[in-house]
Amino acid sequence: MAVLAKIRQRSALLIAAIAIALFAFIIQDLIGKGGFGKNTKDVGSIDGKDISFEDFRVKVSNVEKSGQGITSTAAANRVWDQEVSIALLTSEFDKLGLRVGEKHLIEILKSDQNIGKNPIFLNAAGMFDLAKFKEYFKSNPEQAQYLKDREKDAELNAKFQIYNTLIKAGLYTTESEGKLKYEMESNKVNFAYVAGLYSTIKDSDVKVTDDEIVDFMKKNEKKYKADETREVEYVLIEDKASKEDEDEVKAKITALLSGSVVYNQATGKNDTLPGFKNASNTVDFVNSNSDVPYDSSYVAKKDLPAIDADQLYNLAPGAVYGPYKFGNYYCISKSFGRKAGVNAKASHILISYEGTQVPNQKEKRTKEEAKAKAEAILAQVNANPDSFLMLAFTNSDDSSAQQGGDLGYFGPNQMVKPFNDFVFNNSIGKVGLVETPFGFHIIKITDKQDGVRLATVAQKVEASEATSDKVFTQATKFEMDAIAGDFDKVAKDMKLAIALPVTVKGMDETFGTLGSQRTIVRWAFEDDTKVGTVKRFEVANLGHVIAKLQKIDNSGLLPVSMARSYVEPIIKNKKKAELIKAKMTGSSIEAIAKATGSTVQQAAGITMENPVLANVGQEPKVVGNAFALSANKLSAPIEGNTGVYVVKNLSTVKAPALKEHAAYVAKLKAQSASDAGRVVPALKDKAKIEDNRRLFNY
Repeated sequence: MAVLAKIRQRSALLIAAIAIALFAFIIQDLIGKGGFGKNTKDVGSIDGKDISFEDFRVKVSNVEKSGQGITSTAAANRVWDQEVSIALLTSEFDKLGLRVGEKHLIEILKSDQNIGKNPIFLNAAGMFDLAKFKEYFKSNPEQAQYLKDREKDAELNAKFQIYNTLIKAGLYTTESEGKLKYEMESNKVNFAYVAGLYSTIKDSDVKVTDDEIVDFMKKNEKKYKADETREVEYVLIEDKASKEDEDEVKAKITALLSGSVVYNQATGKNDTLPGFKNASNTVDFVNSNSDVPYDSSYVAKKDLPAIDADQLYNLAPGAVYGPYKFGNYYCISKSFGRKAGVNAKASHILISYEGTQVPNQKEKRTKEEAKAKAEAILAQVNANPDSFLMLAFTNSDDSSAQQGGDLGYFGPNQMVKPFNDFVFNNSIGKVGLVETPFGFHIIKITDKQDGVRLATVAQKVEASEATSDKVFTQATKFEMDAIAGDFDKVAKDMKLAIALPVTVKGMDETFGTLGSQRTIVRWAFEDDTKVGTVKRFEVANLGHVIAKLQKIDNSGLLPVSMARSYVEPIIKNKKKAELIKAKMTGSSIEAIAKATGSTVQQAAGITMENPVLANVGQEPKVVGNAFALSANKLSAPIEGNTGVYVVKNLSTVKAPALKEHAAYVAKLKAQSASDAGRVVPALKDKAKIEDNRRLFNY
């Protein structure tokens, strides 16, 4: 009672203390999340225009619902890209003063199948009726928001069409450009050259430091620009079965081979239950004892476990084999016998026609024309069977044309019925013509495989509860010791391997070889996660990841670990070039060849359009210098793609002058047809984009 009295006396103090603690917690939370001085209602901004989190969240949710299993992060990335593109393009539309009239808007709406082909809006002739369209929404005001949303999208689409047309109209190719194209294709140069190839100097003789890579990227910032990244190293402690767990499963499945004696409470006697070898109903036995249900399919020998394939395939009907290990399962199998021709291999040449949904049609044709062509090809194949591969390559509308029509092996009913029936009802070598919804197929049956039907009891080898407890204890100890001490030393002391560091961006999902691990990536970017911070994560079906934040890179450049494979060869070649140029002394090309220990080589009929040196590759700088020299003049050393070159112009042959260059202008226009697609990336490159998505747990 005295204790209770004291508590009552001090209750006001306790309440005050708790209130202060809660207030401090809230203040800390607000400060940590940017509650003061920062608007957390916005998920980001593009050139100062904010993107509302609430609107963003709704759009992400809609994408998730329609995305067939898409993750929230992937949905957020997709919506973010759309929002950035729309914001940048809308700004451009406003600057240009683009406007859309009702007629244009209606045409865009009509192109939507849900509107343009909707029976509600069609007249008696089956055509879109604007009056019916307007009357419907006038009579159904509850649908007004749907129309408003569609009109908003249609207006944006219409403005983009106008904008795209303006961009394309601005892409003009001049006669002078056509003339230059002609000259680059037709002017030719003959020259002698000496090459000091970079490959003659060992890579180990030229070192490249991290600082040199960073300096190189800084000089080429636009090319190597990158988002902020985190580098994380980690230890993986797998939650996998121990030797004892494996032995237990093996013993358990071995015991199923023979009968077992169990006590029958109803009769008060022991019953002898048949084992797998003598089971009266093998299928029921499998389904009662296996982690994998019975499969009645016939299996080709190539699809059986490699080590045990011969024994399983040649097993006599009723005979049992095992136990054997297949993946993470211990198995015992009983044969139900073999069957011929369970799998088939065939090649085909597809000749499609208008109306069939085939994306790779090589030419437009009617059904009658397709049939006639298919029959003609069949006749060619029958006359010369060896011509099938080349005929498939040059004529087939199927992607298998690149493999000479080869479709590989397939089982019954994997192909459309007419195709399936022809292949499985005829023998190897048979060639014939069948029609399917895809068009006409000239089919050649190239092989068939026999198969065996097996009844298999398979039990998975998994970590026991005791093993998982040991793994958890080990992972927890590692985490605690690594937080208190040296990560590398703790790993060494516990004989655990540290994985190669993983570099991630703020909105990445994939974490190195561990696949989708968004939780780890999100942790790496939290404000409380500093360099050296350690944390343990439980990863489903894998085990425990103990991660340490190794590095924060907010330089705006690619991490050195990622850039090295691209940049290091460039810097090494620069260093090698200096060593090679120092040897290239002499007043004649023969003297330079002697000084470098190489030979004088010849290049004839080379153009700027195709500046390729035999056995070397593309060398545009070398060829360009050869064109620039007058006859018999020697160049200074030229740093090329594959080495340092000195060239001597032997002769330049200029192509005859043309009155007009329309054909070459047309070529350039075709090459620039897709240039309009570079506008949005260019706008993104210039824009000031602030991305706060990670603050909202995406």
